[in-house]
Amino acid sequence: MKAIGLVANWQNREEVMRLTERIASFFEERKVKVYLHPGDETPAEFNIEKLFIEEFAGRVDYAIVLGGDGTILRVARELSGKNVPILGVNMGQMGFLAEVEPSRLEKALEQLLEGNYAILHRLMLSARVFRDDAQVADFLALNDVVVAKGPFSRIIYVETYVNDRFLESYPGDGLIVATPTGSTGYSLSAGGPIVNPVLDVMIITPICPHILHHRSVVVASHERVMIKIRSRRQSEVFLTVDGQVGFSLEDGDQVLVTRAPLTTPLVQLEGSNFYILLHRKLMKVIRREPERV
Repeated sequence: MKAIGLVANWQNREEVMRLTERIASFFEERKVKVYLHPGDETPAEFNIEKLFIEEFAGRVDYAIVLGGDGTILRVARELSGKNVPILGVNMGQMGFLAEVEPSRLEKALEQLLEGNYAILHRLMLSARVFRDDAQVADFLALNDVVVAKGPFSRIIYVETYVNDRFLESYPGDGLIVATPTGSTGYSLSAGGPIVNPVLDVMIITPICPHILHHRSVVVASHERVMIKIRSRRQSEVFLTVDGQVGFSLEDGDQVLVTRAPLTTPLVQLEGSNFYILLHRKLMKVIRREPERV
């Protein structure tokens, strides 16, 4: 290992500063170069060489991300196609994408340095928007692609097709197409299944549908999901990618969701797996639940 790149969410400033110093000291003692992505809130007092994420390819062996799932999702899109594996350190609430908790940081870094890990290539989605038979937008997602009504809109209708075969016209708040990685996010909240990220599938989940027979549908990743907007009352409709990137849709627009040609490489340390992580995160939720009288 020659170099690592650090990317941090500075919302929890004091704790992130401490973790950044621990990581920098660990690698500098072992003659590994450390770069820090200079975000808008990066403290000026850090004596760590700055390197933008866009420059990581060919310069760093790994990207270590300090933050929650949202930070990791953003970094994954920014590093797409650059073949830089990501190791997440959880600074958020759930942290399904984060491999490491701060309490075991040094042990995790030792595993990384010694090569005791695997690289898991997570499926990504391509979402293309067509209007009047012309493509008007193109997005990349690691978690999910969501078509949903605006805050003051009434029911919208989303006609859904798989491989050009009609599946259902969902009346409701919208539709989610998620990767297995995203199955523990918005799709789960909408009643979708939890799917092991090693599976090669996409999950179609309606949001608050006004039909009694609604269910999530799991399709193969090589299939094509087409969503046609039928808002009828000229309601506001939006496309959202990973909950972070938005695009306004119009009645009659079509959103084509397919497997992206790129994947996101995530580091999985030795001794860890999806079911251990899932149990740990679900128990974290249970412990946070208030007592019921």
